[in-house]
Amino acid sequence: MTSTSTTDTAAGQRGATGQPTEASPTRPSALHQANPMDRGTARSRVLTKVVLGVGLLWTLVPLVWMLLSSFKSKTDVTAPTPRLWFTPTLDNYVGLFSGANNLTPYLVHSVLAAGLSAVLATALGALAGYGLAHTRMRGRKQLSFWIISTRMAPIAAVVLPLFLIFRGLGLIDSIPGLVLAYLTFDLPFAIWLMSAFFAELPPSLEESALVEGCTRWQAYWHVVLPLTKSGLVTTFVLCLVFAWNDYAFALVFSGPSSQTLPMAASQLVTQTGIDWGQLCAIGVFVVVPMMLAGLAVRRWLVTGLTLGAVTGE
Repeated sequence: MTSTSTTDTAAGQRGATGQPTEASPTRPSALHQANPMDRGTARSRVLTKVVLGVGLLWTLVPLVWMLLSSFKSKTDVTAPTPRLWFTPTLDNYVGLFSGANNLTPYLVHSVLAAGLSAVLATALGALAGYGLAHTRMRGRKQLSFWIISTRMAPIAAVVLPLFLIFRGLGLIDSIPGLVLAYLTFDLPFAIWLMSAFFAELPPSLEESALVEGCTRWQAYWHVVLPLTKSGLVTTFVLCLVFAWNDYAFALVFSGPSSQTLPMAASQLVTQTGIDWGQLCAIGVFVVVPMMLAGLAVRRWLVTGLTLGAVTGE
């Protein structure tokens, strides 16, 4: 039985000429056949592109429509049927800087309050984050969690205590009052983010600087801080965005001498109607600067926002 089976197998492997046949080069091998896993991967890629496309449209369409509406006349903005083809006009932007709706003071207040608070939060957050990352005291993790937990508190929980404190100190309706209000939420975030950046640096770099004769401050300023450039940029931009877009603190603590851009936008909504053209123009002033700032430093933002993604921290 075994001999006959072996003979039949060998005979089946020979062609008509009596020579052994070779595998046809056009016949696909098992390794090149369609793999179900490959089909699943292709479907997942297509699904990912579809989801990203929908998300992109969901984000960009309102922004593009706001930009277009800022160049429309009142007739085009309030038309029952949306108009994509219209004659552009700058009346909405001219109206923002003339008469009673002069936007210049609001713009200056926003730049001062948001810029100063972001600079202070980044500077203080770098110092506190460096100390938090290098300290070996007991309860360091609990302290870190407590710092970031203050950022999670709702604004309504801190508005009344801060209002009473600021009123006693004479900080209501002032730029310093807004800066301190923004710091209450920006500083914990800056400390937490910068401590993560400092913890990523090898301790040997700072130790080498100390061995070479640098003081602790010189090692921090000349060696450690330049290596965390991406962290500084990320912290500054995020704190700037938080303060620039704030409405709740500006509503409570600001006044005629310190109102910001979001407050100017709310004043266009009155009982007599809504000036949609100027409202869209103010929206452009609020959104576009932060978008440009994010695009300008996107390389550092990506590094900062993906910190710990590989190590699982």
